[in-house]
Amino acid sequence: MMDEHNDSDVRLERKQIKQSKMKGFLMTLSAGVIGSVLTLSITPYLDYYTQPTSAISENTAFPQEVTNASLNVQPVSTAASSIADTIEHASEAIVGIVNIQQQQNPFRQLTESVESGTGSGVIFKKTEEAAYIVTNNHVIEGASALEVSLHDGQKVTAELVGTDPLTDIAVLKMNPVYVTAFLEFGDSSLLRAGDQVLAIGNPLGLDLSRTVTQGIVSGVERTIAVTTSAGEWDLDVIQTDAAINPGNSGGALINTLGEVIGINSLKISESGIEGLGFAIPSNEIIPVINEIMESGQVVRPYVGVGLASLNEIPQFYLQSLPVDVTEGAIVTTIDPNSDAAIVGLEVEDILISVEGHAITNSGDLRKYLYTEFSIGDEVEIEYYRHGELMSVEITLGSNQS
Repeated sequence: MMDEHNDSDVRLERKQIKQSKMKGFLMTLSAGVIGSVLTLSITPYLDYYTQPTSAISENTAFPQEVTNASLNVQPVSTAASSIADTIEHASEAIVGIVNIQQQQNPFRQLTESVESGTGSGVIFKKTEEAAYIVTNNHVIEGASALEVSLHDGQKVTAELVGTDPLTDIAVLKMNPVYVTAFLEFGDSSLLRAGDQVLAIGNPLGLDLSRTVTQGIVSGVERTIAVTTSAGEWDLDVIQTDAAINPGNSGGALINTLGEVIGINSLKISESGIEGLGFAIPSNEIIPVINEIMESGQVVRPYVGVGLASLNEIPQFYLQSLPVDVTEGAIVTTIDPNSDAAIVGLEVEDILISVEGHAITNSGDLRKYLYTEFSIGDEVEIEYYRHGELMSVEITLGSNQS
C-alpha cells in the first residue's frame, strides 16, 4: 500500500511538473505572439521618432532585401534598381529656380538684388539654341532675374519665355550646353487611383535639392479653387499622398517609367491634415506650354471688365437690386479699348448671366468664356443697372498683349 501511495505521488508530481512546463511554454509562446503583434504595429512609426529630421534615406521607398542562411533566398533587386535608375536619370532634369527681386535697402539708400524665394522646375526640351524648363508661375512671379540651380550645384541664368498665371504655369529657357537630361511628358488621362508616383523637387530650399518622395495617385479629376494674380480659378489637379512641401512647387510628379504626369503645385496644409498634395496634370500643361512657346502667353477670349463678387461688395452698392438677386458680379473696372466699353457697360453694373449661363461670382464669367466660347464670338450678357434689368451683345476680343 505504501509503494502504491508513493507511486501515485510520483505520478502526480510528474504530471504537475509536466503541466507547469506546458503552462510556461504556452505563456512564453503567447508573449512571443503578442510581442510580434506590437512590434508589427509599432515598428512603422519608430523611424519617425528615432531618425533625425535632417536624415534622408534613399532606400525608404524600396523593398528591403531578405537574407536568411537557412533558406535559399535570392535578393530581388531588379525592380528597386530600375526605379533607382529612373530617379537618377530624372533627377538630372530637375532644377532649382531662384527668384531674384529688386528690394530697397533702407540703410544704404539703394536698390539691391536679393533672393526672394526658391522653387523647382523640370527641363522638358533641349534644342541647339536653348533648353526649356516648366515651373509654376507663382515660383517666378515678380522676379527681376532668374537663376537655375542644376543637378551638379552649378547656377546659371535663365530667361522667362512666358507665363499663364491662371493655370499657374511658366516656361523658362537657358543655355543648352549645361543640360545633360530632359524628361518627356506622359499621358495623365491614363492615371488611376492607386498608381505609384514619385515627386522630385527642392523642399525647403536648395539644401535639400532633388529630394524624392514616393506615394500613389489618391484621386484623379479633382478641382481646387485657387486665387491667382489673374483672378479666381478652378484648377484641375491630380491628388497624391507623395510628400509635397514648400519648395516642391514646379517640380515633377513622375510615373515609374520616368514620365512627367504632373507638375507639383500645391498642398492643403492645416492642423491634422496630411498627405493632401496636388499636381497639375500633364495633359493640362502641354497645350499651355505650346501656346506660351508660340506667343509668350495663353490667348483667351476677353470681355474687358474687372469684376468682384457681390459678397465682396458693401451692401450700400446693392440697395437698388431686387431682393431675389443675391448672386452676380459687379463691374469694378473697364478697359477703354475693349468691346465692353464700346457697347456701353459701366462700372457698378451687376452681371448676372452670359448666354443664359448664370454668373454667381466673379470667376463664373471667366470660366464660361474660357471653356465655352472663342475669340470673335458674340455673346449676350444680362446685367442690372440701378435696379433695371438690361442686356447687351459683346464681341469677344483677345487678351493677347
